[in-house]
Amino acid sequence: MKLPPEQTQAVKSWIAAGATVADVQKRLLDSFQLTLTYRDTRFLIDDLGLDIQAPAPKPAAAPAPTSLANPPGPSHPTQSTAPTGDMGDPYDDLPPETGTPAATGSVKLEIDRVVRPGSLVSGSVTFSDGHTGKWALDQYGRLMFESTPPGYRPAAADLQVFQRELSALLQRQGY
Repeated sequence: MKLPPEQTQAVKSWIAAGATVADVQKRLLDSFQLTLTYRDTRFLIDDLGLDIQAPAPKPAAAPAPTSLANPPGPSHPTQSTAPTGDMGDPYDDLPPETGTPAATGSVKLEIDRVVRPGSLVSGSVTFSDGHTGKWALDQYGRLMFESTPPGYRPAAADLQVFQRELSALLQRQGY
């Protein structure tokens, strides 16, 4: 799409000032009564050879504490919302812990021969500090975890190793 020089200069100045595609779309409508779809606006910006700047990072708020050991009922483990397959890492955005040793790969996982009721697959884990826990993955891809002792929370590095090892173990087993 070709714009008159006046409109082209306006779009360039908006992008230079940090406008998003949606901002440009709205300003074209407000300033020049030019109605474009989001996609057309994006193509226009690309045609002009402009790069949209990433928004300035917002100040990081303290992450909400997540508890892996507060079961909702006496016999139900806590449920995580990790998706099936690529389990992701909910702790990627946490700052590195100081004063605690990094996990050295000594997190050990096992799959149960007899699957826990209500689970697709289950097993146990021993973390690098020697604490243990039981884990299970239900048919909806939710990861459940019970720790021993109750209330224990593994180090973030151990959780990362646990999730990677669990993903690899499940893939090897064909889950």
